[in-house]
Amino acid sequence: MDRRGFLKLGAQVAAAGAAAGAIGSAAAAAAENAFASEVHRATKFTSILDGAPSDSGIDHVVIVMMENRSFDSYLGWLSKDQLYWDTGRSRYGKSFAVNGNLHQVFTAPDGTRVKTEPHGVMAGPINIWEGCGHNDPGHGWDQGRAERDGGFLASGSGNDNLALEYFRATDLPIYQALARHYTICDDWHASLLGPTYPNREYHVSGQSGGHKDNYLPIAEGGFQWPAIFDRLSAAGVSVTDYASDFPTFVLWGNRAEPLIRTYDDFKTDAAAGTLPSVSYVEPHFIGDLENDDHPLADPRGGQQFIRDVVRTLVRSRLWQKSLLIINYDEWGGFFDHVAPPVVADDRSSPIDEDNFGQCGFRVPNFLVSPYALPNYVDHTQYDHTSVLRFLEWRFLGAPANGTSGNPSNPWWLTTRDRNAKNLGRSLSKEAFDPAIHFDINMALQDPSPPCAENATLVDATHPFAEAVAAGYLERIGLSKRLSHVG
Repeated sequence: MDRRGFLKLGAQVAAAGAAAGAIGSAAAAAAENAFASEVHRATKFTSILDGAPSDSGIDHVVIVMMENRSFDSYLGWLSKDQLYWDTGRSRYGKSFAVNGNLHQVFTAPDGTRVKTEPHGVMAGPINIWEGCGHNDPGHGWDQGRAERDGGFLASGSGNDNLALEYFRATDLPIYQALARHYTICDDWHASLLGPTYPNREYHVSGQSGGHKDNYLPIAEGGFQWPAIFDRLSAAGVSVTDYASDFPTFVLWGNRAEPLIRTYDDFKTDAAAGTLPSVSYVEPHFIGDLENDDHPLADPRGGQQFIRDVVRTLVRSRLWQKSLLIINYDEWGGFFDHVAPPVVADDRSSPIDEDNFGQCGFRVPNFLVSPYALPNYVDHTQYDHTSVLRFLEWRFLGAPANGTSGNPSNPWWLTTRDRNAKNLGRSLSKEAFDPAIHFDINMALQDPSPPCAENATLVDATHPFAEAVAAGYLERIGLSKRLSHVG
């Protein structure tokens, strides 16, 4: 069945979904091996994971990691969007749902009960988009645990009411379009209940080296443990970090330097059809051009950046064999109603303070591809190492599912990515449709200038700005080589 036929399923799919029922817990292992997912039950589509990696249709993976937002704060509106639900149920059956919750109440330390409200209420009065004058919501190791245990206004969270703001569909128009026309995952968690660097390190390497904070590896000249770019490069798979200012790969020091290029290079390479197999594309993290969504940045700048990335990719002749993964490093201290899970990790511990198996809260995400099911919700539990798991399957010989492999020649980096679920499970060749069904040139509002009264505070609290201020690039010998970045 092709995608055109799929879009005509309508009532037949609804009936099939109503009759199918859910997979029981006793059959969970068999379901994993057979991949009898919701996609199969409702649409009868097969996942790309049912075939050989080289036959998946996806030869280019583009990965964008934004900063510090939660699923409910950014995508909770989907839970109240009747069109989204009606469309999903007509295509996938009556069981179609999305796990979002806009309207929650939290207790402040003084006993006051505070409701979540739109950003125009919570982020004011100075600037309703940036939250000028408010705290950057707490998202550190201990702050996250305070939020998990006592709510998002708990003592020790570091939060004020900005942490309870949410955005609506019309506030984030490019995300509205991506959600309606591609796939989201409503159980994707930050890898750690902690801040930026450790989560980005898990995203690239499946571990943080035991670091709980935004530690800079100056003394080591960069982290020395292996990252996915090491494995890909050793296997002859091309990989590039296209950076707007501060490349995440530089946390691994000099050896990453040959893999770093500029964001303008991404646009040039996409237009020429010469993108590598794996591209990490990074927004501006620092200064007046910041468009990474890190508070107190204006989300409208992030919308323009994401539109630009999507537009660049879909205009490339490589689009028909590409997957764009958009996610966020961590929840940023913003509210979310789903408790973060605990998973297998090399540094798991029964002591909560030392448990690196403790994931963070959910983050916004999108799977954008001709192979992505439209208006679809994947309910699989993922974390950032699920990106690694997909890359390892597609390019490095990992099985589609499960942990089997040769320990003397492992395809995995750590226990975390070895046990992670593969993001490819909801992608389908039978759903293939390279057409773009929304206005990729949609007009978007310009962001406000940075908060003038808080500009120093914002720069000082952004970990990448701190790295630059600490002279990290100079101290590991990379500043001259990276002079083209920024």
